[in-house]
Amino acid sequence: MARADNVRPIIIKRKKIVAGGGHHGGAWKVAYADFVTAMMAFFLMLWLLGSVSDDERKGIADYFSPTFAVDSQSSGGDGALGGSSISTVSSLTDEIATAEAYQSESQALQDVVDAFAALSGESAHAEQLLKHVNIRLTDEGLVVTLSDLPDAPLFDPSGATARPVLLQLVPLMTEAMRIVQNPLAIGAHSQAFPAVLRNNPVWELTLARAAATRHLVLESGFDPERLKRVTGHADRTPALPDNTMAAQNNRLELILLRSVRL
Repeated sequence: MARADNVRPIIIKRKKIVAGGGHHGGAWKVAYADFVTAMMAFFLMLWLLGSVSDDERKGIADYFSPTFAVDSQSSGGDGALGGSSISTVSSLTDEIATAEAYQSESQALQDVVDAFAALSGESAHAEQLLKHVNIRLTDEGLVVTLSDLPDAPLFDPSGATARPVLLQLVPLMTEAMRIVQNPLAIGAHSQAFPAVLRNNPVWELTLARAAATRHLVLESGFDPERLKRVTGHADRTPALPDNTMAAQNNRLELILLRSVRL
């Protein structure tokens, strides 16, 4: 049949649709979400690290640091050690033994602290005496500091003659220190004197007070073989740096020295 001239041809157009293509797609949203999540985790980690102490950070670092087993397997070599390095095994064994000995000694020194604490409950007079005492455990050892109070000095202000408060404190201290066998170091510190003095007495004064304290310690029955050193520190390390002339800078330090160091 012939086609009529006035009939238009039918044209079919097919459009190809690409879902999510080009800049109109949603793939970038996934990448952006991953980036935001990573940044949030990063800042959360920084906040956590900033809120913990140095010891806790060290513990975290030690947790993730590589460790070596003492009983390691052989690396294939021959001999008595089976390929293991004797220096590595020995050093690790020594470190473990040293750490255990350090903890054991710390516990023994803590027993001394507990003995000091028990003194405060004996009487009101003993509690008043212990107001002069400050105790702290350091890497050097157990530091027992005896300080002047504004109305109760340990020595005569201008000399090394012990006042009754020190005569009563020293026997109490040495009695508690007999729990352990650590060596003892004695140090004396002084307040600063006015700069107008022609002869500053701080060195002679602290040396004399340290020596006087040594005599008191020995008279209380303390083993002289445990005395390690007797030192006068003058006014070089004040307890109150902002007020070097304060009475609290006049103090004695009785230090039970550690025999084990990490």
